[in-house]
Amino acid sequence: MAKTKTPTKPNPIANALFGISEWREIVKLIPGTALAATLMLIAIPLAEKVGHAILRLQGIDPTGKASPVSGVLMAIVLGMLVATIFRLPDWVKPGIQFSMTKILRLGIIFVGIKLSVMDVLKLGAWGIPLVATAIAAGMLFVQWFNNRLGLSDRLGTLLAAGSSICGVTAIVSTAPAIKADEKEVAYAVANVTLFGLIGMFLYPYLAHALLKTSEQVGLFLGTAVHETSQVVGAALTYKEVFNDEVVLKSATVTKLTRNLFLAVVVPMLAFLYLQRQSQGGSVKVDISKLLPAFVLGFVAMAVLRSIGDATLQSGAAFGFLSAEAWDNLTKSIGEFWGSRILLGTAMAAVGLNTHPSVFKGVGAKPFLVGFVGALVVGIVGFTMAATIGQLVKL
Repeated sequence: MAKTKTPTKPNPIANALFGISEWREIVKLIPGTALAATLMLIAIPLAEKVGHAILRLQGIDPTGKASPVSGVLMAIVLGMLVATIFRLPDWVKPGIQFSMTKILRLGIIFVGIKLSVMDVLKLGAWGIPLVATAIAAGMLFVQWFNNRLGLSDRLGTLLAAGSSICGVTAIVSTAPAIKADEKEVAYAVANVTLFGLIGMFLYPYLAHALLKTSEQVGLFLGTAVHETSQVVGAALTYKEVFNDEVVLKSATVTKLTRNLFLAVVVPMLAFLYLQRQSQGGSVKVDISKLLPAFVLGFVAMAVLRSIGDATLQSGAAFGFLSAEAWDNLTKSIGEFWGSRILLGTAMAAVGLNTHPSVFKGVGAKPFLVGFVGALVVGIVGFTMAATIGQLVKL
C-alpha cells in the first residue's frame, strides 16, 4: 500500500509577510538570501571606510561623521563584482530573487519612518514650493530627454525619480511599481551615484562663491545633490571648510522634504507609465497597481513618524516615549533596519543578478540622460535658491 504524502504545514507568519506558504520554500531561499546579506555586511563598513577616505582628501576629519558613500551603493557594486567573477549556481537564485522583491519592499516600508511632515514645515511657506518646483522640473526634463534618445520608458522613469527625489531609495521604490528589470535598476543607480558624487565635490565651493545666505546654500545642496548621504557629505564639507552649521541643517531639512515627496511621486510615476503603455494614451488603471502594499506601508510609516513628532511637541511621542527613546526607535527602524540591512541586502541581490553583459547594446545614452538631468536639477535648484531661497529662514 502506497504511503500518502503528509502535506507540509503552512507557515502563517511567512505567508502573511512574504507570500510563502510552506517551510520547504523558506529553506530554498536561505542560500541566496544569506549570500546577499553577507555582501551587505561587508558593504556597510567598506562604504564607511571609502567615505571617510573621501572626507580626508578634502581635508576634513572624518571622526564621528557620516560617510558620504552609501552602503546600499557599495552592496550593489560588490554584488556585481561577485556575479562577474563567479558563476552562481542555480540553488542560490531563489533567495536572490526573494531579496530583490520581498526584502526590498519590506525595506522601503521601514524607510518610511525616516520621513516626517514636521521636517517639511521647518522650511516654511517658501521652501516647500521651491523643493516641489525643482522636483517637477527634473522629472519632466529627464523623462522628455530620455524619450528623445529612444531609451525605455521604465529607464526614463527610474532616472527621473533618482535624479529628482532621493537617489537610490527613489529608484528602488519606483522599480517594483513599473516592473523595471535589473539592468534598468543598475543603470539608474550608477547614474545617480556618479553624478551625485560629482555634485557632492563641486557644489559646496560653487555655492560659497555664488550664494549669499546659509539658507540659500543649504537649499541648493539639498535640491541639487541626488542621494541623502551625498547631500550630508556636501553639507559637511561646507560646514568644515567654511565653518557654517546652518548650511548643514538647511541642506538636511531640504533633502528630507524631497524624500517625503516619494509617497506622492511613486504612484504618480506608476500611473504615467501605465498611461504611456496604453494605446491612445488612456487606460483604466487598477488602483492596486498604483498603490501596492509596500507604498501604502511606506506612507503609513511616514504618517506614524509625523504623528510621533507632532505629539513630541507636548512632551512625549504618543504620550509615553521620550524624545531620546523616539529618536532611537525611528533611527533603528528606518536607518539601521530599513536603509542598511534590508535595502542593503536587496541591492546586493540586484548586483548578484546583474552581469556586465546586460549593459551591452545600450551604450552611454543612459549616462548622457543622467548627466543632463543632474545638470538641469542643479541649475533649477541653484536658481530657486538664489531667488526664493533668500525668503527662507531656519
